[in-house]
Amino acid sequence: MKQARILLAMSGGVDSTVAAALLLEAGYECAGITMKLQRDDLACIEGAKEACAALGIPHFVIDAREEFRIKVIEPFVRAYAAGQTPNPCIACNQHLKFTLLLNRAAEEGYDYLATGHYARIEEGRLLKAVDARKDQSYVLWPIRAQHLRRILFPLGGMTKAEARAIAAGLGLP
Repeated sequence: MKQARILLAMSGGVDSTVAAALLLEAGYECAGITMKLQRDDLACIEGAKEACAALGIPHFVIDAREEFRIKVIEPFVRAYAAGQTPNPCIACNQHLKFTLLLNRAAEEGYDYLATGHYARIEEGRLLKAVDARKDQSYVLWPIRAQHLRRILFPLGGMTKAEARAIAAGLGLP
């Protein structure tokens, strides 16, 4: 039986790093990917690169600055100027993380895209995370139903404190 391949959206933070560690521990073949969204994203990219190196998995960077400007920044500025209070995370998740990265995963032969978001997917439905204080399902609502079957949220069933304890126990950055 073929081992599932998972592409992980890596920020270099504890959540995406622990998500990767959990998937590796479960026996999946993993690689990390970080989106370059602005000129000064070097700290984020270096953090993700270090996390992937600590886990022994490949790391890739995708230049998404143009898509980020067009799909997230410009609509945010227009909405804000019109007196609205937009949430740029929703647009970024919709257009970049769960469209651009999901397409990239498929192009590169990965079966799933995983992130460090605190949310759950059960029976094809997006659900709140177990940790109500950390739940991020509210910024994930635009994900298309057909995409949910190719997305994993390994942290959705745990608390932030549990994720930090796993990171500390594994000596992760």
